[in-house]
Formats: sequence, C-alpha cells, structure tokens
Amino acid sequence: MTERIASWIEDYRRAWESNDPADIVALFTDDAEYRDGPSTPPWVGHDEIVEKWLAARDEPGDTTFTWQVLVDTPELGVAQCVSEYPKLSKIYDNLWVVRFAADGRASSFTDWFVLRD
Repeated sequence: MTERIASWIEDYRRAWESNDPADIVALFTDDAEYRDGPSTPPWVGHDEIVEKWLAARDEPGDTTFTWQVLVDTPELGVAQCVSEYPKLSKIYDNLWVVRFAADGRASSFTDWFVLRD
C-alpha cells in the first residue's frame, strides 16, 4: 500500500477546514479536473478549482468527516467517506475517486455522493 490516498485526504481535509487558496492549489496539478458530482462538468485548473471551492465552502467546524481507503495505488486512490453536517442535520455518503500525477497531486478528483434519508 502506498499510503498516497491517506496523505492526500489529510491534506484535503486541512484545505477544507482552512479554505486557504494555497492549501487548495497544493492538492492539484495545474490542469487538474475537479468534479463535485459524478455527472457535473469539471472545474479545470487551479483558478477555477479555487474559485468554485470557495464559492461553495464550508466553514471550519461545520463538518465531521470519516473515511476508509478502498484502493491505494500510485496512480489511483478511492476512499469511502461520510460527511456529516450536524447544524443542517445532513449526512452524506461519499466515494472519492482520485487520479494521481507522479508528484502525488491529483490530476482528477470526483466526489460521488448520496444524501442519507
């Protein structure tokens, strides 16, 4: 196991909590594609990823987040996640699919999510 996905998720979570553009940019290649749903158009490149991330940002402490690795190779990581929003009484089940560049940054990220009943 490469532990690449675990390290990347920890960095993602740090960016999720900080909403710092530098933390967000550090996760992705220059031409990365970010999909906030399996059938949504991608956000492409650092500028668009940061812009759309910040437009839909959560504030620090808004969520609890747990995850487990399902696939971890140098090129691909898949994690099963649970994102809970206590103030909104919402829980999402997520499947994160991350394709990695050689340097460990994501070249592609897709969040498959389902709102629990």
